[in-house]
Amino acid sequence: MGKATGFLEFDRVHEAYEVPLSRVKHYKEFVHALSDEQAKIQGARCMDCGIPFCNNGCPVNNVIPDFNDLVYHHDWRNAIEVLHSTNNFPEFTGRICPAPCEAACTLGINADPVGIKSIEHAIIDKAWSEGWVAPQPPKRKTGKKVAVVGSGPAGLACAQQLARAGHDVTVFEKNDRVGGLLRYGIPDFKLEKWLIDRRMRQMEAEGVTFRTSVFVGKEALPTTIGNMAKETISPETLKDEFDAIVIAGGSETPRDLPVPGRELAGVHFAMDFLPQQNKVNAGDKLPEQLLAKGKHVVVIGGGDTGSDCVGTSNRHGAKSVTQFELLPQPPEEEHKPLVWPYWPVKLRTSSSHEEGCQRDWAVATKRFEGKNGKVEKLIAARVEWKDGKMQEVPGSEFEMKADLVLLAMGFTQPASPVLEAFRVDKDARGNVRASTEGQRAYHTSVDKVFTAGDMRRGQSLVVWAIREGRQCARSVDAYLMGNSDLPR
Repeated sequence: MGKATGFLEFDRVHEAYEVPLSRVKHYKEFVHALSDEQAKIQGARCMDCGIPFCNNGCPVNNVIPDFNDLVYHHDWRNAIEVLHSTNNFPEFTGRICPAPCEAACTLGINADPVGIKSIEHAIIDKAWSEGWVAPQPPKRKTGKKVAVVGSGPAGLACAQQLARAGHDVTVFEKNDRVGGLLRYGIPDFKLEKWLIDRRMRQMEAEGVTFRTSVFVGKEALPTTIGNMAKETISPETLKDEFDAIVIAGGSETPRDLPVPGRELAGVHFAMDFLPQQNKVNAGDKLPEQLLAKGKHVVVIGGGDTGSDCVGTSNRHGAKSVTQFELLPQPPEEEHKPLVWPYWPVKLRTSSSHEEGCQRDWAVATKRFEGKNGKVEKLIAARVEWKDGKMQEVPGSEFEMKADLVLLAMGFTQPASPVLEAFRVDKDARGNVRASTEGQRAYHTSVDKVFTAGDMRRGQSLVVWAIREGRQCARSVDAYLMGNSDLPR
């Protein structure tokens, strides 16, 4: 513990944001990382608990008290070594992770938790600026070849670990750029994409080969950005050419809203909308980009994807933005003694909401209406929940202007044609069936085919994808070599 009384002396300091009126005019990141001195003080707030629940609250099991102490002592070089020992990409999680570690912080029981995420952000940015993040090529090559299908956080973490173990790793990505849903599912104002490119260059120096615009399956599907992959490779070809295969794509099948009027122009999935802006930011030309400028936008779904639609719509210059959620409004503050150290259900207001958005809860959309095949309004009603069942409130129906409706209600499963092409067993939710324990951890029902991330667990957090990618890499390494020194 850096300072025994730090948690009593210092208040939490949050990272500063560029003001909303300014940041909605661009797509750059607007969060300012802590200064060295601010990070030192925040590290001093760590209590060095007898049982650090934050470690277990973090899916990758970051050794949080250790790097907090090192930051307090300005030992940044060792801090990044500790952080990288469990997390391949802290610049991603330090920006977009919801920080379940902070929900598990012991200090959070009766005070503001330690700002773990902001400290992580400061450590990795410092490490890159000082040149401490360098390629780690293997000392020896094994002669084994591994194919990783999908270049999102699970695929990237798995590929980097396997390359460092000495295997020849090729990553296949159906989109035109590496990154998966990191690239085309998260707005640039939350995660600028040069961060992905920088890691990709490191991984290439470590021996990873990237092949983009390649669909692995029997017949190419439209990519996340609506284009078709330029090349198709069958699972059989991969099995012939590689000693092991990891399927690590994202959960990309969106949940639909089958109500009257769904077919009207102007009603779109969130992932029809968000990737287009990322493409434009990257310099691509989209003559028919889906824009919110001058429109009344309604976002259906109250999660992170819905919030991203809000922020992007505001940057387009929407006339109004409204977000509906089917569930009741959560409490502004959780009952900490009741829920700690678990993730609490409470009202969360994102930076996008602060930029301008009307929010409403316990609302069900009944139908869309319009003229000449174009949506003009939606009809909704209030609902109430009794004994876990939803009931419409009598006489509560209302209508709202809607020129653009964005469906952001989550994702149900990975692209099923990919799983069918590999002929792997699926669970009841349509994900790949694979255990996380034992000698066949992350191994599918098909010989030498493994899986990790959303493909196995369903829609989840980036930090969970990194964890599964690392664990899967260890299982693949043990499968190929008989044992593995890779960390879990």
